[in-house]
This record gives sequence, C-alpha cells and structure tokens, in this order.
Amino acid sequence: MVKKVGILFGMEDTFPWAFIDKVNELGNGKVIAEAVKIDKVQQGIDYGYHVIVDRISQEVPFYRAYLKNAALLGTTVINNPFWWSADEKFFNNCLAMQLGVPVPKTVLLPSKVRPDNTSDTSFRNLVAPLDWEYIFNYIGFPAYMKPHDGGGWKSVYRVENMDDLFAKHEETEQLVMMLQEEIIFDDYYRVYSLGQKYVHIMPYEPRNEFHARYATEPKTKGEEHKKLMKTIHDYTLKLNKALGYDFNTVEFAVRNGIPYAIDFCNPAPDADINSVGQENFDWIVMHSAKLAVEKALAHKPKQNNTSWGSFIENCVTPSNKAQKKPNLKNAAEAKKTVVKPTTPKPKAKAIKKAPIKKTATAKKSK
Repeated sequence: MVKKVGILFGMEDTFPWAFIDKVNELGNGKVIAEAVKIDKVQQGIDYGYHVIVDRISQEVPFYRAYLKNAALLGTTVINNPFWWSADEKFFNNCLAMQLGVPVPKTVLLPSKVRPDNTSDTSFRNLVAPLDWEYIFNYIGFPAYMKPHDGGGWKSVYRVENMDDLFAKHEETEQLVMMLQEEIIFDDYYRVYSLGQKYVHIMPYEPRNEFHARYATEPKTKGEEHKKLMKTIHDYTLKLNKALGYDFNTVEFAVRNGIPYAIDFCNPAPDADINSVGQENFDWIVMHSAKLAVEKALAHKPKQNNTSWGSFIENCVTPSNKAQKKPNLKNAAEAKKTVVKPTTPKPKAKAIKKAPIKKTATAKKSK
C-alpha cells in the first residue's frame, strides 16, 4: 500500500513545494506527498493521510481542529496538535530549569487590560500591586518583555527601566507577557531539530535585519567551539525530547561560554530559502522529507501514532528510573537570594477594563 504524506501550509511558498518534491523522490513510489486538500471535515472520518506536516494551524483554528480529528484516527501529525495547543513559552522555561538547561531569569506578568467577560472580582487572587521591587531586582535592566505564548517577534519590547516597562506594558492590552533578563551574548545560534534526532546548528544574528540574520559566522573557535557545539546539540535534543516536538527550532544566546536557551517553542519555524539561505534550506528540506518518509513507513493503521514528549509520558507512566533534577528554590528561598539594590518603589499599576473593539498593537524590537 502506498503511504500518503500531506503538508498543510499558508503564505510560505518555497519550503512546502520543495518538501513535496523531496518526499516524492525519497519515497521511491512507496510514499507520495501532496498539499493537503480539504473539501469537508466530518467528525470521525479518516481522510487518508498517513502523515501530515503542519505549518499553519497556529494561525487557523479550523485547521487545528481538523488535525486533532486526523490524529485521533491514526494520522501522524508533525507536530502533535494536542500538545501544541497546550504549550507556551513560560512553561517551556520552567521545564528547561527542571532539565538543567540554562535559561534567562524570567517572570510572568498579568495582562494590562482585563480579558473579555471578566470584572474586578475575577482577579481577587491577584495581589495589587505586584511585588515589583522583587521583580525588578531579580530581572534587572535592560530587559525584554514578550508574550508568553507569542511568536514571529510580535510584541517584543526592550525595556530600559521601570518607567519604560510600565509605558510599554500599556501597549500590550490583553496579552500575558513575560519579563526576561537580557543576555548580553558573545555568540548566538538557531538550531533546527527534527524527529528528536536530527540537529542542524546555524550561526544567527538576531540584531540584523530579518533577511540577514543567518549571514553571520561563529565567534568561538577551536576546541572551545567543538565543546560549545556538543553542548548546544545535547541541550537541543534534551528540550525537544521532553516537549515532544518533531519539527522545532531552539535559539541559544552564549554568554561567557554558557548557551542560554532563549526561545524553543517554534513548532512551525521559518524555512524560507530567502531568509535561511541555500545551505540551511537544503538541510531542512532533505531532513524533513526524510523524517516524513520514515514516519509514513512506520505508520500503524487504526492506532494512535501521535508523538508525545517525555514530560507527558512520565506524567502518565512515571519512570522507575531515578532522575537527577536541579535543586530548585521555593518562593521564600528565592526571595532571600535576590540582591536588593536601592531602587525607588514603583507605584501600583491597576489592571484596566478592556476597551471595546480594540486590538493589541504589534511592535518589534531587538
């Protein structure tokens, strides 16, 4: 039986067609690929794809629901639509700490504007004002503020001080934000991870214009560079095996030889030839097609073929194997370790009622 691979995509126009061609080449008649075709979605019906690569459902809820139905009926969906729906960047950082992967110091901030259909009493558990003095002393300035579940560099702010933070927080409206320590980096890398086994490390310069971010070279050399690449490779696999992503990128900012995982919730990462360049494009096309063919040939009919990360698997079936975890502090212990420089105590900032028919302004900064 010929196995069928589909790719679900939107505006991108170089990777999907190259992926389809490469799968058809590698499949050797046993595996074929096409753009997913949807003319109706009836509950409980299998529409014939053994594997679907998802590049767009984060933007289109209709597609996400379609993919959950497909996964339920046995399609291998890359990435798992159930986990992707549940995941977000703040949780990623918390999990990384448990895994022993360095991440920037980060705190979660409530939305500046109340969510729709809420009132003051909806927030009776939220202390006002927040412990801003602790937060500022812990994170320091300058810092970055970004959505806890965002992507594509939307609504990312660099903040210089507490007044700058409060002014920019006003613009975020109903977005739940993270305030994150700025890592002054010596080197920076973006890493493709496929199938929790294929890893491609790319020098990356996030301060460049978007089209030129991959046009850079490693700053480390010799044995130091080899050691750094091994650490980044191992951290990348550790994170993606825990999260269960089969198609993802991880970004690392290197400070004093230590790679800090900055962003690793990118289940539909950039793969356009015009931004990543020919060499990186060729790698991602080849290895994503190779992975899709492997998944198609391994597909088991009428079974659940969904890939889950070790975090979920260990929750469902705890491992008897002893796992060494970092000794993380509780709230009281953490408070004792924060150095308290002399900073003026910030004024309370209240959560405002949502304005009618107003959307958040996307702003980019780096």
